[in-house]
Amino acid sequence: MGFNATWSMAVGGMVGGGIFTVLGVIIALAGSWAWLSFVLGGIVALCTGYSYASLSVYYHKAGGAFEFLREAKLNEFAGGLSWVLLLGYVLTISVYGFTFGHYLGAVVGGGAWLPRFAAVAIIGVLVVVNLRSVGESSWLEIVTVWGKLAVLLGLAGYGLWTFTPSNVVYADASPGGIAGGLIGAAAIFMAYEGFQLLTYDYDDIREVDRVLPKATLSAILSVIVVYIVVTLGAASLVGADQLVAQKEVALAAAGEAALGLAGKVLVSVAAVFSTASAINATLFATARLGRRVAEDGELPSFFAHENRHGIPDRAVLFLGIGGASLAALGNLDILVEAASLAFLFTFVTVNGVAGVERIRHAWISWIGVALGSVAIVALMVRLALTNVHTLAVVLGVGGLAVAGRLARHWLNGRHAAS
Repeated sequence: MGFNATWSMAVGGMVGGGIFTVLGVIIALAGSWAWLSFVLGGIVALCTGYSYASLSVYYHKAGGAFEFLREAKLNEFAGGLSWVLLLGYVLTISVYGFTFGHYLGAVVGGGAWLPRFAAVAIIGVLVVVNLRSVGESSWLEIVTVWGKLAVLLGLAGYGLWTFTPSNVVYADASPGGIAGGLIGAAAIFMAYEGFQLLTYDYDDIREVDRVLPKATLSAILSVIVVYIVVTLGAASLVGADQLVAQKEVALAAAGEAALGLAGKVLVSVAAVFSTASAINATLFATARLGRRVAEDGELPSFFAHENRHGIPDRAVLFLGIGGASLAALGNLDILVEAASLAFLFTFVTVNGVAGVERIRHAWISWIGVALGSVAIVALMVRLALTNVHTLAVVLGVGGLAVAGRLARHWLNGRHAAS
């Protein structure tokens, strides 16, 4: 892949389910300061993107956070982090499936059962696709990214052209104001996570030492701008209160306000294709991560199994079943916030590795550590006050990872003693 393909993959990975999913959630938290959440989250993403790209070039290999920790000789952390990262991807798949189902339901109707059924169905279909060794589809991301950007920017442009400041205000935002903007940045951070999938494609990028950092950072900057203008433009079109009331399909509501039924259909179709391709790409990359972690002994060897196509079939099935189950049963706010917390943990760790390894301009990575840590604390406090069960699940996965490593050391010690 050259610069255009690499940039498109990064933008597609972020926008794939990002703004279609989180717009109503962020306005409910921050009100008219929602744009600030995207700016603050984007700054953390920029620092982290710099760390990811720099570490990939520094180690000259693909693999992302798990491989970075292994290369830095931080093996004790690599296993635990891999559990949290895999949880984050399962949650991401569930959010994308949830969003797919609701936007499809907005177009075809079918009753309250359809969105959940459609979410499970699309994840199931894409699991089958990936099991047959045709899951990787960089061409699909490249083709669709420009289409969905055109739809989003067209919608935002129309909203900004007819800008109505009073429509951007949401009086019932909780906590609202700047505080809401700060908490919102952490709560919807999963909207920025997609760029990291580029590190798994390190070996497929031409002139990678030059292209990967340039494409990663420019893609994140582009997405920050897209998120800000879409937030303001969509709120101006339909009113912030309507985006919150219809948060599962917020942009479809904005499209309908702009162009009637045609606008609703256009935005919904873009969301459906966008989220489907994001599920596909996440399944493909994450299953291979699971196989790599299992081969290293940090997950049961069960997950390293391959079918006759050379696909880590059990990892694909596990991810699909987990994502489909959460999409069928979960709540949008909880799924988004839990995924954001998992990725914040991961990104703070990667920034820390980059700082310890003293990559060039390591101060950027240390800013990522500081800001990401503040975001983690803010989100954990929010979850403790509002969704303590979600917090317990994420922390429980971390606890299981620690317990698993202790058990592994104990068993290894007994084996050595015998």
